[in-house]
Amino acid sequence: MDLSGQVAIVTGASSGIGAAVARRLAAAGMKVALVARSLDRLEAVAAEARAAGGVAQAYAADVTREDQVEDAFAAIGHDLGFPDLLVNNAGIADKTPLEELTLARWQEVLDINLTSAFLCSRAAVRLMKPRRRGRILMVGSISALTPREDTAAYTASKFALDGLTRAIALDGRGHGITAGVIRPGSAMTNLVPGLDRLGPEQTMRPEHVADLIHCVAAMPAEVNVLESVILPIGQPFLGRG
Repeated sequence: MDLSGQVAIVTGASSGIGAAVARRLAAAGMKVALVARSLDRLEAVAAEARAAGGVAQAYAADVTREDQVEDAFAAIGHDLGFPDLLVNNAGIADKTPLEELTLARWQEVLDINLTSAFLCSRAAVRLMKPRRRGRILMVGSISALTPREDTAAYTASKFALDGLTRAIALDGRGHGITAGVIRPGSAMTNLVPGLDRLGPEQTMRPEHVADLIHCVAAMPAEVNVLESVILPIGQPFLGRG
């Protein structure tokens, strides 16, 4: 499906997977709203997308804050139009033994990885329902299928994100709204330090995830890709335990 002229909102778009997704969708002809807390970094990514011939605009917002999400979506609607696609990519990683995990850190991880997706999805659905079309994509993790040690907060947030995706897909199907989750394996981002020391078969570039999201976004409106996994072929995912 031709995405030219459609509006996409990408959260966590100032770096890593989010930045790659924003550039890829802009190159596909979409009008892309980049959302994150750092306006300077967002502006730099938006400038890259525009230099490649795309349409991109930066919106500074903390997507864990209800008021800032509502304000950002109102501004995007005014500037670019109603969203056709929402990519919930905002997230952080955490590796803390359970006995050392504080309640404050637990809540921080869930707010960024899960509550932000709820707030942005709710805002998007409110705009998509009257138009009877729209697609919501979550950037999850293979940790929702096979956790790693000392990641209780992160793993719980990604399992919950899967549940939120299924609920939105169910509630939205009578209104032309689809929802799906993309579960990446190890990608070269600043989310997890040290990945640059891994070989090419154990990590992948953010652009690989962006290509998959573009493919899903370009599916016919009546088709939903509920869940998918993308990972380096050498990552110890299959058979690990």
